[in-house]
Amino acid sequence: MLLNKEKVLKTLGLARRAGKVASGEDNVLKLLRENKLKFVFIASDASKKQIDKFTKKCFYYNVDVNNDFTCEELSNAIGKPMCKYLGITDQGFLDALKKSLMEVL
Repeated sequence: MLLNKEKVLKTLGLARRAGKVASGEDNVLKLLRENKLKFVFIASDASKKQIDKFTKKCFYYNVDVNNDFTCEELSNAIGKPMCKYLGITDQGFLDALKKSLMEVL
């Protein structure tokens, strides 16, 4: 299970280097409203209020959400400090992430 979690985080790093990841609360919300996101990661240690807000927004815009990773794990994966919200904009990376996420669960 640990190896698959690392695989997800490495795939996130690749997606960021390819320019297919949006990070930060405002940026993720903006792209969500523009229907440009395929998937959203919310850090498990974000506030309950923020997790609830993003989960509802993602439900409204029909975007899947994952909150199995901490802020530290997401930040390390993409190389940006204090990253609590990530959005995936590319279908190819989404497919790779979903495959790895299914192995984690």
